[in-house]
Amino acid sequence: MLTKKAELRKAISLRGEGKSYSEIAKVVNVSKSTLSLWLGSVKLDESSRRILTVKKYEGQRKGGLAKKNYRVESQRNIELSASKGIDYISERDLWLLGTIAYWCEGSKQKEHNVSQRVSFANSDPILLKLFVKWLKVICKIDENDILYSIYIHSNGDANKALVYWSETINVSKNKFSRTIIKQHLIKTNRKNIGNSYNGLVRIAVRRSTDLNRKIKGWVLGINNFI
Repeated sequence: MLTKKAELRKAISLRGEGKSYSEIAKVVNVSKSTLSLWLGSVKLDESSRRILTVKKYEGQRKGGLAKKNYRVESQRNIELSASKGIDYISERDLWLLGTIAYWCEGSKQKEHNVSQRVSFANSDPILLKLFVKWLKVICKIDENDILYSIYIHSNGDANKALVYWSETINVSKNKFSRTIIKQHLIKTNRKNIGNSYNGLVRIAVRRSTDLNRKIKGWVLGINNFI
């Protein structure tokens, strides 16, 4: 076992090599507080300071990564546990879900446009899949009467977007009647850019003015209970 003087000399030597207090404590078997007293006045050369700086940032990086991994795992567990609470969706559930989704994101009739057909636009795959199923199951809309369009900024990849949306919402590529290219402004604060950007999908229904009116009636019915 090292004597105190030997421990001190060893600690100073290791510090000079750019070792951290944690690394030194494992060798000389003293506390970090003791090392702080012993080594506080030890002058380090440029090489040792550089080594310690690298270790400091590496430690911060590993700590940040560990926190991120914990957060991701925690989020995954919460989502998985919560998803198990939805064990069944009845036709009535689907009716109400789709009605509220449309009232939030769909086109409504207005005084200046009393013949607005059903039209729903979004970039969320879950909402889009819900809406398509709602149209077919609840509203009894034939697939041939459903129109699909992609809207994407000019800095996006329209071909990639077509493949993405076709696979994501399970709609054949030839069902997308058109792709609308929106002119991209250079100065923009939009965050939905880059490789993950696929624009949005607009879903419309042929000859659906009366259906739009019926949806409003369903919403008014819901309003009676809230």
